[in-house]
Amino acid sequence: MSKKKSYMRLLAGLCLALWFVGGCGDEGKSGLTESELARIAVAQKIELVKASGGLVLMVGGEPITSDEIIKSPAELDGEYVSPLEHFKASAQTNSLEQFKKQARDRLESAVMSKISETLLYQHAKRQAGTGIDESLDKMAEKEMRKFVLGFGGDEAKADEALKQRGMDRKSFKERQKKLMLIQSYIGSKMPRYQPVTYRELVDCYDRMKDKFFSKPAQIRFRLIDIEPAKLDITDPNQDRREEAKRLAGELVGRIKAGEDFGTLAQKYSHGPMRESGGLWQPIQPGSLARPYDVLAAEAEKIEPGRIAGPIETAEHIFIMKLEEKQSAGYEPFEKVQRQVENKFFSERRNEVINRLEARLREQAGLGKTDEFVDFCLEKIYQMNK
Repeated sequence: MSKKKSYMRLLAGLCLALWFVGGCGDEGKSGLTESELARIAVAQKIELVKASGGLVLMVGGEPITSDEIIKSPAELDGEYVSPLEHFKASAQTNSLEQFKKQARDRLESAVMSKISETLLYQHAKRQAGTGIDESLDKMAEKEMRKFVLGFGGDEAKADEALKQRGMDRKSFKERQKKLMLIQSYIGSKMPRYQPVTYRELVDCYDRMKDKFFSKPAQIRFRLIDIEPAKLDITDPNQDRREEAKRLAGELVGRIKAGEDFGTLAQKYSHGPMRESGGLWQPIQPGSLARPYDVLAAEAEKIEPGRIAGPIETAEHIFIMKLEEKQSAGYEPFEKVQRQVENKFFSERRNEVINRLEARLREQAGLGKTDEFVDFCLEKIYQMNK
């Protein structure tokens, strides 16, 4: 067997093994010992250098730029979002010093995670030896193809999705290469590769579904919103409420006779969605504010395609056509099985990263990262201003 094929088989085997190592929660800890983590932590120098774009953190000779920290998605307060976007509101409503005080700990954690990941990747690459790059390139290209297929093969949509994550194809593939090699290395340190059963995967899904796979109740509807006070009535003695009720009854009859609901909404509705034919975007029923909260109860009684109304409130008379209705529930296991499997790797990797971070914080001279964090915070503040 050629060396290239051996590397490909090694990576594929280790990646597959790691998807199934351990389980949810605290089971199946990484096999990396504290002494191994200590060796990784002290193996490379961490330096701060000046470059054309400002300060750059050099980790074992590999640059970590401020843009890489600021624009790349990271886990912040339970969200996977770029620091630039995550701290936008804080930057816009606080002074620079207040903003730094609020955001420092979380951004410092993102920087430390990046340093730890970089050191772990460098160590894993040294352990893999020569010849690994070509295999990683091919696997990263395969992941790129799978990503595009996730958008039905539409490359423009895939590129736009990458742009929203602060990435392009090149940075996506580089990211995949790092993750694959890190997971391969962590997998190689596990005492054994014991695939979990289908039942165990389902149990893991059940434990995490409330946090990751819940689907809120949701409705989408068209609405004719008649406000008696806004009716164009020439006779001052005419009762506006009665005229609104008469109009609503007439419109319900015309809709049932086959007239288009959207066209009638454009002509007769006083509501904010009038120009779009009364069409509301999908919304959680419980989030409807007064006076529209009455629509939630009416939507419960009917199926999509049906009409409800006239529905009377103090200042409105509604006619609603339910377009879509989704009950609260969960994404089915079969649809999210790969995500459950991916969660295994994420937990194993994060456990190693967190332990490595603790080691890094013990290192003398790591305080030089403070200046880099400060530079990134100031840049986020200026960009959001």
